[in-house]
Amino acid sequence: MKKLTIAIVGHGRSGRNIHGKYLTSELNTLYTVKYIVDADERRRGIVGSMFPDAEVLSSHTELFDKDVDLVVNATYSNDHYRVSKDLLEHGKNVLTEKPFGRSYFECSELMRIAEKKGVVLAVFHNTQGAPYYLKAKEIIESGRLGKISEISIRYNGYARRWDWQTLQWRLGGSLYNTGPHPVAMALGFYDFDKNTEIKYSKLSRMQTSGDAEDFVKIILGADGKPPIDIEISATDPYTDYTLKIQGSLGCFKATSSKYKMKYRIEGENPPRPVQPNFIYGDNFEPLYCSEKLVMHEEEGEFDGDAMNVGAKAIYEGVYRKITGTGELSVSNEMSRQVISVIEAVHGQNRLEVTEIEEK
Repeated sequence: MKKLTIAIVGHGRSGRNIHGKYLTSELNTLYTVKYIVDADERRRGIVGSMFPDAEVLSSHTELFDKDVDLVVNATYSNDHYRVSKDLLEHGKNVLTEKPFGRSYFECSELMRIAEKKGVVLAVFHNTQGAPYYLKAKEIIESGRLGKISEISIRYNGYARRWDWQTLQWRLGGSLYNTGPHPVAMALGFYDFDKNTEIKYSKLSRMQTSGDAEDFVKIILGADGKPPIDIEISATDPYTDYTLKIQGSLGCFKATSSKYKMKYRIEGENPPRPVQPNFIYGDNFEPLYCSEKLVMHEEEGEFDGDAMNVGAKAIYEGVYRKITGTGELSVSNEMSRQVISVIEAVHGQNRLEVTEIEEK
């Protein structure tokens, strides 16, 4: 298969440590990194250690007249829309980091420009291809957990943060920064139902140094589907799962690396018809409902995560779209719906903005 050329705009933690790491790994067989772009001279100075053959540029505008098949937009979050728009208008295929944009309008505008220019636009929703997420969807669809009562998604830890992603003007905060992962997962469990509702939301500042939130609580609902409880917290040191699915037949719990499931099988336990009066023992002493159910347990580990297997799925989808051999693995309509939820939650929880400028 012909390799496509790539330019990475932004040689920071995402551009270097996520996209760069994937593109220099054995998993990448489809792309060659041709250009690295960063406005910071210090960042440009370390490009050679990872990409010795790449040409180093200082601005994404220098790519306008370059021959390159795909541009990865890994700039500051508040620059995603502006940089993607510039590149699309100059006929470049773009894979942008999350968040897709600040608003539904910005996402729609980028999609409109891409269609008008006949170029490919994609969003790096790599968790949609993560093994633990795909396993959870498989378990739900199999019916092994019975009727699902609730899905919980936790992106928690106990930590302070003080970088640019804690600033609202940088489009920072836990919801725009980390939130696209759990929100996209939740919408995926709903098959991206357009009638999804935000039943409850709360944004709080707990121990962040910036003016954006570091605690997020969202409860989503949709007709005929279980509630989904999303939490992103910087105040929770007890984290033993990322996903938990409760059902009438059992429970599935997973981190990004392993899972456990405990469940029962219909017919293996005696039926328990309701008793309209009190339950008693041999000597008519009152009893609480108690039984020892026949239960089954299963556990396993995942081969890969969102950073490698998930990234591979995104890059393969972009390759298919550019070469005309298939579609994106995550559509732009899905990515835009994620931002719709995030935008609405911010609208319900206005946080005071402090004047902290770029240095």
